[in-house]
Amino acid sequence: MAISKPLRRAAAILAAASLSVVPGVAQEAHVVPLSELQAAAVAAGNQRQENISKLERFFTGETAEKALETVRLNGHQVRDAIASLDNQELARLAARAEKANSDFAAGSLTNQELTYIVIALGTAVLILVIVAAR
Repeated sequence: MAISKPLRRAAAILAAASLSVVPGVAQEAHVVPLSELQAAAVAAGNQRQENISKLERFFTGETAEKALETVRLNGHQVRDAIASLDNQELARLAARAEKANSDFAAGSLTNQELTYIVIALGTAVLILVIVAAR
């Protein structure tokens, strides 16, 4: 079955028109305002700094210092290594440290259990940094 010449022209015109409209629509849908990008970058930076602060506070406590010393981990090295963690690892470890602190404050953890958690988190920080460096 043959398609008539006028019908082919109409189809070609419609196809050309639709192709010229689609890129404009796609561009409008994907444009993100610069202010929104800046706000997201500032929020991510603030969240990272907050997570670093949580972990530094966790590892500077007297219990943490003693726990790290028992397994011959240098508390200063652990705290210095915290900044080397990527954002996901930092957030995950900060959440665990915060939960351990709140559980300990609520009496859910003994001093010995907190010591084990400190040792585990300190070791995790150092291992993650070593793995990332390779």
